[in-house]
Amino acid sequence: MSLKEVVFMVEEDPEGGYAAKALGYPIFTEGDTISQLKENIKNAIKCHFDMEIDKV
Repeated sequence: MSLKEVVFMVEEDPEGGYAAKALGYPIFTEGDTISQLKENIKNAIKCHFDMEIDKV
């Protein structure tokens, strides 16, 4: 499977941290910081598509 792009909508969570939702895919994740959120997005994509991700 060739994955070119997954777009995420990122919002500040009212309870703290950040929440991200993929547009067009059922992928959701959270993180306390933007850096942590990026790592969680990588992991969520890897899990959803069962593949390795090089960059976000």
